[in-house]
Amino acid sequence: MSAKSSPIETDRLILRSFERQDIEPLSDYHVLPAVQRYAFTRTRDRDQVADALKIMSGHVNLQRAGDTITLAMIRKSDRQLLGHVSLHWTDSTASQGEVRFIINPVYSGLGFTREALSALFDLAFERFHIHRLVVRSDGRNHHSIKLMQAMGMRLEAHYREHALFQGEWDEELHFAILDREWLRSTKVRDLPPRHRVA
Repeated sequence: MSAKSSPIETDRLILRSFERQDIEPLSDYHVLPAVQRYAFTRTRDRDQVADALKIMSGHVNLQRAGDTITLAMIRKSDRQLLGHVSLHWTDSTASQGEVRFIINPVYSGLGFTREALSALFDLAFERFHIHRLVVRSDGRNHHSIKLMQAMGMRLEAHYREHALFQGEWDEELHFAILDREWLRSTKVRDLPPRHRVA
């Protein structure tokens, strides 16, 4: 799949590959210290954001283990860049993938991340036949933890003080979901109970 040729539409979003004109709205959130904790590429100024944009613009194919697709979250109503989501194919033999996401804090709490992740999970499980997805979260990021739980993911690991970030110990949580669990939680609805007829 090439993200350049296949934008994904949800109710409120267009998920597409990054473009050169995304530099300003990407800079608005990518340089924030709160965002840097979770970013693939560290950025402090416009030049470094431009380098990160170039890398993410190249994340358009998912053909073998090690490949990544990164999609910009564009709000349909005004074409505003809100954040981005990524799918990284970690293991082809066991069909494993990792999802990462970042949203501009200005747009946090409005359901955009869940909408984008739902579409990305659909893509991973239905198009690429990924068997298991993992999402890592900072142990103090309560919004992310609640989101993962709301999406039906289970906590599989809690790594305490496993790394230092800017002089602080990092607590990392690993959430996961299987393909059959995602289909059950989002696509299959239980029939209402039958009432016995006397």
